[in-house]
Amino acid sequence: MIRSAVILLIDIKVVEIVTNVPEIFSSLVFNETVMEDKLPRETYKVVKKTIEQGIPLDPAAAAVVANAMKDWAISKGATHYTHWFQPLTGITAEKHDSFITPVNNGVIMDLTGKELIKGEPDASSFPSGGLRATFEARGYTAWDPTSFAFIKDGVLCIPTAFCSYGGEALDKKTPLLRSMDALNTQALRVLRLFGNNTVKRVIPTVGPEQEYFLIDKKLYDKRKDLIFTGRTLFGANPPKGQELEDHYFGAIKPRVAAFMAELDEELWKLGIFAKTEHNEAAPAQHELAPIFTSMNIATDHNQLTMETMKKVAQRHGLVCLLHEKPFEGVNGSGKHNNWSLSTDNGKNLFDPGKTPSENAQFLLFLAAVIKAVDDFAPLMRCSIASAGNDHRLGANEAPPAIVSMFLGDELTEILDCIVKDVHFEAHKSHKMKLGLDIIPAFPKDNTDRNRTSPFAFTGNKFEFRMLGSAASIADTNTILNTIIAEELKQFADILENAEDFTTALNELIKNTVKEHNRVIFNGDGYSTEWEEEASRRGLPNLRTTVDCLPYMVKPEYVKVFGEHKVFTETELKSRLDIELETYSKVINIEALTSISMIRKEIIPAVIEYIKDITTVAANKATIGANLNNSFEQKLISRLSDLMTDLYNKCDLLDNEVQSTTKCSSHFEKAELFKNKVIPAMNDCRKTADELETIVGKKYWPFPTYSDLLFRV
Repeated sequence: MIRSAVILLIDIKVVEIVTNVPEIFSSLVFNETVMEDKLPRETYKVVKKTIEQGIPLDPAAAAVVANAMKDWAISKGATHYTHWFQPLTGITAEKHDSFITPVNNGVIMDLTGKELIKGEPDASSFPSGGLRATFEARGYTAWDPTSFAFIKDGVLCIPTAFCSYGGEALDKKTPLLRSMDALNTQALRVLRLFGNNTVKRVIPTVGPEQEYFLIDKKLYDKRKDLIFTGRTLFGANPPKGQELEDHYFGAIKPRVAAFMAELDEELWKLGIFAKTEHNEAAPAQHELAPIFTSMNIATDHNQLTMETMKKVAQRHGLVCLLHEKPFEGVNGSGKHNNWSLSTDNGKNLFDPGKTPSENAQFLLFLAAVIKAVDDFAPLMRCSIASAGNDHRLGANEAPPAIVSMFLGDELTEILDCIVKDVHFEAHKSHKMKLGLDIIPAFPKDNTDRNRTSPFAFTGNKFEFRMLGSAASIADTNTILNTIIAEELKQFADILENAEDFTTALNELIKNTVKEHNRVIFNGDGYSTEWEEEASRRGLPNLRTTVDCLPYMVKPEYVKVFGEHKVFTETELKSRLDIELETYSKVINIEALTSISMIRKEIIPAVIEYIKDITTVAANKATIGANLNNSFEQKLISRLSDLMTDLYNKCDLLDNEVQSTTKCSSHFEKAELFKNKVIPAMNDCRKTADELETIVGKKYWPFPTYSDLLFRV
């Protein structure tokens, strides 16, 4: 029996968590093990076939599953169920219904097959990008049997897709599932060409590393900007930040360790493979990484992880910040999306083996990825676009907005040899020797890692590092699946009609690499030299969300999505409208919060400070002190000048915000927020932050960075 025990002293309270990990893992999940135990044998076989092969589930079987699911949930203390779905808000949604059904003079606890399969939330109250008018309220949630039901907060949660009355996808899960099917179809075509007729399904897998900040809730409650926007709109740099690099992988503080211990337990109960946790680069910043699993489930798990982080933090008197850039001057938070392809018999298609140069199947799939990154770089940029993420991309902490890929020295050399038609001389494996006899030698990897690359090959998977920490991973992975499916389709079309498969295969790999190797870059992605080099190569540099979003509806991209049945043109246009509108709303909230904090908190605080300095000066004058050129006079003058400057800048910001109300389109409004409102906000911040460095601490109206980053 494996048992872990954690006893932590926090303030004067002892927190004890004793966990039998194998016993609690997935204890709140209606997974295959539970289904095998609770369902009749034939029903279980039908459900298992649905999960493994993606075929529709018979309604009769659904009724049996519903009854067993209800009984299991009740045994765990649940009285309600909900269709748990992922609307276009980027978070999850749920509407709770009790199991009670009236009979005679009482009730029974029941869940029918129909209730399991279908629900009806109000579709007009969620973002739809014009797909639903206010009076068109009907929408449907449809059970996704490939993602296991679970119990959260005493409620049975049934993962579902969400669509409109007309069948358009109103959520993030439906396109994700469609893209997984598209990728499976095309990957199987390619595998069949290599004589593999045993694989029945190719499954994209993901392991999203999640970065986050933890701050004290009492301090959080004193800052309107954190409450309303999730980030600090003002804040001078503290004397110490992350420059000593002493937080990264450092000893975890007891209060944080207690949070992590409880978080692990809550996630394990939900079957989430929480594996690695550590301090990140910035003070008060941390990371959690799971073992990667099938994409659909990983997407659900990441949504649950973010929700659970916030909930558990509150219980420890903390607040979990998932904003991409909550603090200026230190690293922001991302979410590294580790993406790969696996077959249903456990083969990783991106495992190069011991001799990648001789693994033609691996090289073909690698060529498809290279071509996809080059052909669809703007779409990849769109998939991670948000107002929050614009703050961190390219800021010496995250990849630049230029999409490129890192392959490492050996793979790059192999591809160069293929293009040049020369023999590749395989490198001998080397042992790492540290000059200490007591430390055993260990094998050295064939290549280094590159943390500045947006899309890096890391041995048997690709790490897409551009995602923001608050984002749903569904958008990015829907794009990745679709663009790889498109390239594999093109490859299969060529190879299926080739007279000589081997010759055609070699030519295809060679020509693809030759035509698209401009996206391969193994150097420093943060450098200005790379930005200049990328421009010479013709790689797009879409710096902001507003710059890249219009590419979503580029005709050739619309065609690809349509051919693979991932998005209709209408669905794509609706998402463009939603993303542009969301961008504007986020900046608008930030601007209004800035104005409120300046007028109602910062300026009154500075006035109070000036008043007290003036009183001191007046008292000194009464005893005959010479105030000409005194520090009081200089300080009051400087504060008055800065406050006048801030007041005027705040009025300008207010005017810029008001001007956006006259825009006739979402794009026009987003452009104004990007080009006018954000610079005006930055100007206000610059002056306010300078005031913070001068005004006495007891006068400043909200906690400073020194408080927020170093008091956990």
